[in-house]
Amino acid sequence: MLVTVAICTRNRCRALERTLRSLAAIAIPPSLSWEVLVVDNGSADGTANVVAGASNMLPVRTIAEPQIGLSHARNAAITHARGDYILWLDDDVLVDAEWLAAYSDAFRAWPDAAFFGGPIVPLFEGTPPRWMQAALPVIDNAYAARDLGSAPVALTSDTLPFGANFVVRTDEQRRHPFDPELGRRGNALSAGEEWAVLAEMVARGATGRWVPGARVQHVIPTERQSVRYLRRYYLENGMSLARTRSTADERMLFGRPRWAWREAVLQELAYRLRRPYASADLWSLHLRRASIAWGLLRLPARASQDPSRSLPGGGR
Repeated sequence: MLVTVAICTRNRCRALERTLRSLAAIAIPPSLSWEVLVVDNGSADGTANVVAGASNMLPVRTIAEPQIGLSHARNAAITHARGDYILWLDDDVLVDAEWLAAYSDAFRAWPDAAFFGGPIVPLFEGTPPRWMQAALPVIDNAYAARDLGSAPVALTSDTLPFGANFVVRTDEQRRHPFDPELGRRGNALSAGEEWAVLAEMVARGATGRWVPGARVQHVIPTERQSVRYLRRYYLENGMSLARTRSTADERMLFGRPRWAWREAVLQELAYRLRRPYASADLWSLHLRRASIAWGLLRLPARASQDPSRSLPGGGR
């Protein structure tokens, strides 16, 4: 069996180099062949040199996707992937030594499954702020943390994997390309492109499986360890929701859901009032809810939308 490890990147050559070095240290099952496909999404740094330097330790090749946007880059990877499965990785993760072997075992154990996902553990650079430890259970999705336990449970629309570490069978992935309206574009933190695709697969009868042994660490730089970053991340999350969720049965005010206006004001007030004295797990929850609501209000609502395109776990 041949598999494709796909990494989409843009102007993050130092992070990409760490990811490729971690891939070079993994165990390769004897029954498996693999390739590493790097999609350069318009980088202007040393990305090309990093990939070239990794060619002596990895079966790596690169393609260029000049149209900026993570979904465009992911769709380019789908077109050029040669493997039976596409193993999606972010360009800022470190894979465990048994990562590929765990997925290989899962492919054999559940050959009918269309997709798989594994744990993502945040790895904070430097010393995180003191409030981060208490807040992390509330804001962990802002750092792509994902842990569904030690059992290989079936994945549902409520327990989908995150984009930094998931796998889709290639023929299934080609039937479900990524929506260019979703996903990161340049410096925008919009997300949800992989959730929309996986939710659509589930709605059409596809099955998935959690693979607890396929762990990666997600490197969190110091500049993301701030309230400012969280505000921006959840604002973009709300904007992604506005692009996908249905408002057909909701009461509207100025073209936006009425509940979102109320949510934004009340949660923002609660955040500002409680930030000086409350524990971080409380005020960060208000910050998260307020920011998502403000983000949702930034874009006009769609009158109707296919429910399978909604972002699972998002919204209020």
